[in-house]
Amino acid sequence: MKYPTSELVLNDKGQVYHLGLSPEEIAETVILVGDQDRVALVSAFFDTVEHRSQHREFACHTGTYRGKRVSVLSTGIGTDNIDIAINELDALFNIDLANRTDKASFTSLKLIRIGTCGILQPEIPVHSFLLSTHAFGLDNVAHFYPIAFSAEEMAIAGTLSAHLDLPKTIRPYCSAGSIDLLTKLRSERTVEGITVTSSGFYGPQGRALRLGLRNEDLNERLTDFRFYQLKVLNFEMESSALFALGKALGHECATICLGIANRPAKAFSKGYGDEMNELIGYVLDRI
Repeated sequence: MKYPTSELVLNDKGQVYHLGLSPEEIAETVILVGDQDRVALVSAFFDTVEHRSQHREFACHTGTYRGKRVSVLSTGIGTDNIDIAINELDALFNIDLANRTDKASFTSLKLIRIGTCGILQPEIPVHSFLLSTHAFGLDNVAHFYPIAFSAEEMAIAGTLSAHLDLPKTIRPYCSAGSIDLLTKLRSERTVEGITVTSSGFYGPQGRALRLGLRNEDLNERLTDFRFYQLKVLNFEMESSALFALGKALGHECATICLGIANRPAKAFSKGYGDEMNELIGYVLDRI
């Protein structure tokens, strides 16, 4: 199959259109961050930096950490940007951009999101490291792809959806993170559970300003939910699409977030620079 120019969109340098990257500029292990400014925080840990670029919200630094080649890429906010990032990262490794055809051999990437989040369990302190076993998506990105969800993923999605009593127009999905990356990232420093990926920061995360809320008890229902030993840990805005699309394309994906707000306790971090640097070092040492 040869991908037409309207589907595999490249810039005038032959790079993937949104990321503005060529295959040689990106590593097989990629740290994904939302904030552009966090790219430099991560690459400051590198022993060497061989590449720096930025196009739109997608800033990228590639270098080495303890002899291993690593990239860090900013995605901006939301699952729509993750859709772009995952598809274009996959294309950089698995499509011959010059010939517009699939490569004969497949490359599986390691994609690790380092983010910030709101905590949904009152006993979890601000600045905890929250490691996502699953991501429950309130967005719709995965529904545009022929993704085969596991029985467990469908059970969590169905049970949690019923528990939340969501409008029928919202069709959540659930996708599990990479077992291999979970094993590498877990320790006594981490708390594990389900991450809820919302499609917005205010109403979709239960924040009521002037407009008010349709589901006023959304956060309380999330806090109360249990699926066997699993509970809902946190809110963020990217992981559902990362896990679902990444896994469907054959990549290993994980999310670990620094909790900067405890929503039930109505507590917010007074500053988390040191803790974010600790989290970055923690992840780089384990991948």
